Amino acid sequence: MAKDPKLPKVSSGSDVDAFLRKVASTPPPVGEARGRLIFALDATASREPTWDQASHLQAEMFKETESLGGLEVQLIFYRGFGECKASPWVQRSNQLLRFMTGVFCLAGRTQIGKVLQRAIKETKEQKVSALVFVGDAMEEDIDHLGHLAGELGLLGVPCFMFHEGHDPVSRNAFQQIARLSGGAFCTFDMSSARQLRDLLSAVAVFAAGGRKALADYSRKKGGLVPQIAHQVK
Repeated sequence: MAKDPKLPKVSSGSDVDAFLRKVASTPPPVGEARGRLIFALDATASREPTWDQASHLQAEMFKETESLGGLEVQLIFYRGFGECKASPWVQRSNQLLRFMTGVFCLAGRTQIGKVLQRAIKETKEQKVSALVFVGDAMEEDIDHLGHLAGELGLLGVPCFMFHEGHDPVSRNAFQQIARLSGGAFCTFDMSSARQLRDLLSAVAVFAAGGRKALADYSRKKGGLVPQIAHQVK
């Protein structure tokens, strides 16, 4: 794998603003002592240049939620010929990092449907606060994905879809999944990891503590996150 890849960044200020507004308006999770977040990643060959960076960003999600009672995260990734795997739910960043560093990218088709199906299964067993997905392609039936996303919306699991690159078909699919699930969408290009890290952390804070926690986090963090502070009531 590449040792010094660059991770995607928000392609424009309007994309960032729209994404953060959507996070701020998403209903907060209720009834859970600890937030539960599914962190799903495309590990097919086209993602190899950015995989190493992505595998380290998850530490920020745990760090920013410790004061809120913490966060449970499950990693889901797909790659190769029909391989789609999920880690156990973990509460420590080093545990998740151990899973991620053991994964390498393999050529294959996308399996977003399996990710959404797993999220449905998990939340029926115990409530999932949110799903984050990072990927660059979609090669599946959009109507099937839309149905699954709608089911997640009914279950109260918003999907926050991060799209790397500029493929219009994938972009449209990610937007529809976000919309039907009640989540949000943002596009990234190859650039600094900081913006993606901050946005992932913002979603994690939302999953752990809802809108108030997100507002507190935005005041403390700076960068992109304060753009939503005035919208959080």
